[in-house]
Amino acid sequence: MSAKPIALASDHAGYALKEKVKEWLKARGYEALDLGAHSLDSVDYPDFGTAVGEAIASGKAERGVIVCGSGIGISIAANRNPAVRAALCQSGLMARLSRQHNDANVLALGARLIGDEVAIDCLNEFLDTPFEGGRHQRRVDKLGIKG
Repeated sequence: MSAKPIALASDHAGYALKEKVKEWLKARGYEALDLGAHSLDSVDYPDFGTAVGEAIASGKAERGVIVCGSGIGISIAANRNPAVRAALCQSGLMARLSRQHNDANVLALGARLIGDEVAIDCLNEFLDTPFEGGRHQRRVDKLGIKG
């Protein structure tokens, strides 16, 4: 378990799933840094992807979870920060490989595309899988700042 909190953010479409992720994290002893949204009111996903990116870059969090309707827009916004390696995952296998091979530090989820069980499976794999390093390290180094 990380000593730093896990940054969480969503837009309105991802709000309900973000809240479930937050409950799951807290039940397992993780600290959640909730950067919004805080309701179902319409908001703009780039603001929340950017907020998680800034939390990662500043060291306030080592990992993050971002959620929007598809997961695409918010992951694009987060990945604009060179300290972020956000991976949009739709299965536990994708989440595991994002950690093993890409050292992903942000998990992106599409609330309208996956159910709660799949989201939690992705979260489990994302949090429990270490980066393999080795042959993957030089590739990750080419992606930007190691977060």
